[in-house]
Amino acid sequence: MSSSSAPSSGRWSLPVEDDWSTPFAEVLLAQLDLRPGLTILDIACGHGIPAFYLAEQVGPTGSVTGIDASRGQIASARTIQRGDLPWLRFECLDMRALPASFPTFQRITGNLSVMFLRPYRFEAMRGLIEHLEPGGQVVLTFPSLGTFDSMWQRIDQEMSRHGLTIERERLAAHVAERPSAAEARGWLERLNMERIAVVERPLEVASGSGQRFLQHPLLRGGFLDDAYECFEDAGLADEVMTRVSMDLESMTPLLAQRCALSGWKPVKE
Repeated sequence: MSSSSAPSSGRWSLPVEDDWSTPFAEVLLAQLDLRPGLTILDIACGHGIPAFYLAEQVGPTGSVTGIDASRGQIASARTIQRGDLPWLRFECLDMRALPASFPTFQRITGNLSVMFLRPYRFEAMRGLIEHLEPGGQVVLTFPSLGTFDSMWQRIDQEMSRHGLTIERERLAAHVAERPSAAEARGWLERLNMERIAVVERPLEVASGSGQRFLQHPLLRGGFLDDAYECFEDAGLADEVMTRVSMDLESMTPLLAQRCALSGWKPVKE
């Protein structure tokens, strides 16, 4: 988010120029019970999508704490904040290992957050829920299993054409490691959460072919990088991926699955 995303009225709307975080945040907000006065923990907050929006909505009678393991992201968020929304604060913390002294919140949100809970996602989720007040809601979004399936299939096809058995196995492991909507629901069921809801919404990503595909800022980070990591031979990786990049038509549309996971913590008797 940039300071220019806030209209002159002072409202911290979601930035329209962000074609990845904002569409996921919109799905998050559609599931979130949001109102003034709430206390919210926003995990994997990055540089503030949607933490700034959340803070504006809860107002000065509420509070929002954004945490991220990246010091750079936290520094960026604080720079954007520039003293505005004083009930919003950003801290550099690992959401997988919150201290026992860390407070509880009425809502826990996390946009594009679930991938950062690994390697032990369920245990990390259980730790988060310990910091959710009884009667509180958690809403997390993530690109679920099925995201960019056409791209993975085309890469696998090219690997197969080269007879790359080990690389194909590594690619399959990367793809399978992404959580499915059903798996995410299972975490909340095991934690005895109530009113569990899991929704998926497709998001089409546009790209040109060739280097525009290979260097696409969204596709490269966290997706194409996984494919490159399957190779021991960098030259072979470039050859395979270049051929894939020139066959954009077979991969279109490039669809991500925006998954939103929501649940409520039971009220203690």
